[in-house]
Order: sequence, then C-alpha cells, then structure tokens
Amino acid sequence: MKRTAILFTLGLLTFVSCNQTARSEGEKSKRTLTNDTLVFQNGYSEVNGIKMYYEMYGQGKPFVLIHGGGSTIQSTFGKVIPLFAKNRQVIAVELQAHGRTDDRDAEVSFEQDADDIATLLKNLNIDKADFFGFSNGGTTTLQIAIRYPEIVDKIIVGSALAKRDGVPEWFWDFMKQATLENMPAQLKTAYKEVAPDTNGLQIMHDKDAKRMVNFKDIPDEQIASIKAPTLIIIGDKDVITPEHAIELYGQITNSQLAIIPGGHGDYIGEITTLKPGFKASELVAVPMIEKFLGQQVE
Repeated sequence: MKRTAILFTLGLLTFVSCNQTARSEGEKSKRTLTNDTLVFQNGYSEVNGIKMYYEMYGQGKPFVLIHGGGSTIQSTFGKVIPLFAKNRQVIAVELQAHGRTDDRDAEVSFEQDADDIATLLKNLNIDKADFFGFSNGGTTTLQIAIRYPEIVDKIIVGSALAKRDGVPEWFWDFMKQATLENMPAQLKTAYKEVAPDTNGLQIMHDKDAKRMVNFKDIPDEQIASIKAPTLIIIGDKDVITPEHAIELYGQITNSQLAIIPGGHGDYIGEITTLKPGFKASELVAVPMIEKFLGQQVE
C-alpha cells in the first residue's frame, strides 16, 4: 500500500553547483575510529576488470552508500557515515574513474555502476543490503533495484534523476558546456586528496559530463518493476524538480516521499553545500532515513 508522502516546502529551484591503501585484492586495513569504537576496514576488489575501492564502517545490517557524480566517499557522505555506522555496517564505494577506483576503456554508465556494485557485494560475501544513493548514485540505486532485486531490501534515492524532464531545460545546456574549470573546487580538491593519479580528474569529469549529456529516460515499466520499499528524497531548492520526485513516488508502489528545505545535498551535508558553523543537527535526512530503515519490510 502506498504510504503517506512527507511534503515540506516547495520553492524556487536552484542548481548547486586517507591516504591510498593497498592495491591488490584481499589487502585491507583495519583501525578504530577516533573517539568511538567503530571498526573501519578498507580495500580494493577486482570488479569486472577494475580495482574498486570500498570502505566499511561499524557492524550490523549492511547499508551501501553510493556517491554522486564527480565525487568521492567522503565528499558525498563524510558527514553522515559516523551517524549511520552507529547501528549499521556501512559499505561505501567509489565508482569507476572516481576517487581511488581505477578506470576501464569504456564510458561510465548507471547500468555498469550497478553491475560493479553487485559484483563487489558478491566478492564481500554480502547477499542482501539496503542502499542509499545520492544524485548520480541515486540513479545507480534505481538500476540496482531494477537489475538485481534479489540483493535489495530497501532503497533510498536522494536527488535522483530518472527522466530528462526531471530537471529544468537549462540543465542540459549547462552540461553541454561543462568544463573542468567550472567543476566545484571542493570536488576537485576531494578527488586530488585521494586519487593515486590526479591526472585522472579530467577523465572523470569528461566521462561524467558525457554520461549526463547522453542521459536517456529509464522506461516507465522498469521503474514500476521496483518492489523494494523506497524512500525518495529531494531538497525544495534541488535541481531535481518536485514534479519528478512526485512522479517517481507514483510509479514505485511501495514508496515514501520527502521534500526537505534546502538544496542539492544540504540534507546530508554534501561537501559543496557546507557553510560556516555547520552542525550535525542540520542533517535532517538522517533520522528520517533511520526511521525508514527501521520499519519492517512488508
């Protein structure tokens, strides 16, 4: 049964714009995070021809975090990982050509990212998990639910695009003219802090931009095939339109919708949204997500 949508203010939309670890499969590091008892583990896994970087925090039911375009684990989820990991085993990944994960001689795609994550979880002996994807990671999460329903319990899609009309028309003109110089400085810095070869920044940027320029709608029947309980989140000043979020809510049978005051990623403290004096209490999506994950699967 369709659950009640959580609607906040609908407003004017605006667009906002560890050192490297062991490389080989099976090489991992473990340590205790400062000021708490969360166990941290990271490593690389051979995934469909690339070495995919991942981090694991805490213990409990697996909860997979999938970052946005042009991002790293920390630039998207750095503020919320310590909160989620108190009661869950958080598994955060870096996708093809992003951060510490290497590239393949092929364009990036949401379908390939979904395949890579499914393979990674198989390598880690994780049969089933909950998933939270932000922005491009949200679109990848939709593809995981479509392509690999057997590994999915619940999904959270944050500021995710499923159709070209889900953003204002100017967005597509912006993407056609995208340059590395116009990429948010925080994302460039985050990449350079972790990537083994910072020359890959241009490649990552160009592949992500091309993916968006060539974006194709996810067919309605595929979206409607998603049976996993789903929480759809956007900001009221997000680049994703409220109409698009509401359409997704209508198409996914077992879904909830939250439109939260703020921009693209404000609700999780995504790095480009952080302002002086930031406080963890501003991460308004965290208790909402934890409540959603705590509900029993029907």
